[in-house]
Amino acid sequence: MMRALLLMCAALAGVAQAAPKGDGKLFDPVASVVMSPRCINCHQVEAPHQKDIGIVHAQQVVRGADGHGSAVLHCAACHQASNSAQGRVPGAPNWHLAPLSMKWQGLDKKGVCQQMKDPKRNGNRKTGEQVIEHMKTDPLVLWAWNPGAQRTLPPMSHEDFIKALETWADAGMPCPQ
Repeated sequence: MMRALLLMCAALAGVAQAAPKGDGKLFDPVASVVMSPRCINCHQVEAPHQKDIGIVHAQQVVRGADGHGSAVLHCAACHQASNSAQGRVPGAPNWHLAPLSMKWQGLDKKGVCQQMKDPKRNGNRKTGEQVIEHMKTDPLVLWAWNPGAQRTLPPMSHEDFIKALETWADAGMPCPQ
């Protein structure tokens, strides 16, 4: 009897281990946004990029020590708390590049997914809920849906993006293989 019980427990444990943790395809709609020009242009290593084609920022702008530009050309010299009246210069409060730990330049979809889950590389966000809260409230994230000057919007509404994030988080934040 005891042996049968042990065998049953072992079999059930094997089934539990073999169960999928979630479908990595759930990250696809999230990736379509975070890898779009509105996001990826500021998740760079050395310098911000511009436009839908991701060209290096004009005026030889560089990251600087804190992600706010160099000492002689700080981001806030041009980028104010909102888009300029003509819309040519985008703006949002505290305009800056994403921290180096959050760079997505050169990463594929799987790499970006893994980074978004890693508190050491995602702004110390330990849970899916914290990642979602960042995407719901950060002014630079929200700017992507109000970029001005006929800039391309992310491929889905902010509301749909948050729903996609919630679906991904609820499934355990699975990454593509």
